Amino acid sequence: MTIDSEESLAELALLAETAGALPIAQVTQHKQRPDPAFFIGRGKVEELALLRQSLGAELILFDDELNPTQIRNLEKAVGCRIADRTALILDIFAQRARSKEGQLQVELAQLQYLLPRLTGQGVALSRLGGGIGTRGPGETKLETDRRHIRRRLEELTAAIEQVRRRRQRQRENRRQSATPMVALVGYTNAGKSTLLNALTQANAYTADQLFATLDPTTRLLELPENRRVLLTDTVGFISKLPHYLIKAFHATLEEVAQADLLLHVADAGHSRLAEQVTAVASVLKALGVQDKPAILVLNKIDQPLDWSLIEQVKLSHRGRAVEISARDGAGLDDLKDLISQSMPESRRPIRGRLPYSRTDLLALLHRHGEIYSQQYTPNGIRLEAAVDESHLAAVAPYLEHEDDATPV
Repeated sequence: MTIDSEESLAELALLAETAGALPIAQVTQHKQRPDPAFFIGRGKVEELALLRQSLGAELILFDDELNPTQIRNLEKAVGCRIADRTALILDIFAQRARSKEGQLQVELAQLQYLLPRLTGQGVALSRLGGGIGTRGPGETKLETDRRHIRRRLEELTAAIEQVRRRRQRQRENRRQSATPMVALVGYTNAGKSTLLNALTQANAYTADQLFATLDPTTRLLELPENRRVLLTDTVGFISKLPHYLIKAFHATLEEVAQADLLLHVADAGHSRLAEQVTAVASVLKALGVQDKPAILVLNKIDQPLDWSLIEQVKLSHRGRAVEISARDGAGLDDLKDLISQSMPESRRPIRGRLPYSRTDLLALLHRHGEIYSQQYTPNGIRLEAAVDESHLAAVAPYLEHEDDATPV
């Protein structure tokens, strides 16, 4: 068994604990290709059945996705419920979904996973009474009629399309305000929500657990030189992220696609730092945003670190990188500077003379721009400044043309 396999199983155990299960043993097997009937070898199936009986286990979790035949054969052979990694992650999402939008997206993913597993089974839907891999916002709506399930999938798809359109309108409104958008992405439990709180005092929910955040949260972030951006927290990624979830949460993940800049938050102290960074990069590629400007934010530097690993990861990252601790605030000023430097230029340099009666415009320049020089003259306030393009029209009557030295 490789180190990657050991670490993946350790993550599976953490996922199980997050879902409310108590891991009591793990079993591995070297095998060139999965067995069509059982996924694992038949001898290993017998070994697993004896181990389950001796331990009194009620559930066996597999670290890969199983097909319906494999699940059915394994349950019959070992005498207990079988769930794969995908079902486990879907179960966690079902527990964590709080908003109506989140519940719709989780139910859609669950049904897409469940539908092919209903073929020829009279027991699949009877297992929806409780337990890992069996719960979800829409469980009472499920029926044995596959046509009903397909109809429900169509309803969910239409509802999520409405969510997508609403989010698109919200993004268009933000665009009209000329406020750049920044999205937090990263492996689950890397500290994205903690960073959002540290930067914006958002008071978003945080916990030392996988997938603590499902619903996106957007807050205004003040940057140096009077710059502002909208910072959005998004759902965490994970290795072997079920494609059902990527598809179902596409309306939410569009926040990533529409952002001007990505903050890729990573747990700098994690032993699988490099693998987690790569896993996130794979999901970003699946979303088609692999070329979007990004800053690698190496979080949790307040814990013991392998600096050689960190330097290796930084070298492999194509963009800028910064080390921070969202918990104690270390490096946050450096991060803000990097964000400011990475933003698309949206300010126009200006010069002109404001009448003393228009102190409101002077206040506007302080709020939405930066004043380089300011001189009080008999005819008004002479200044050189930069202003956000969205507010340029307000001061335009008092500006000088670049090719004319006299005020307009």
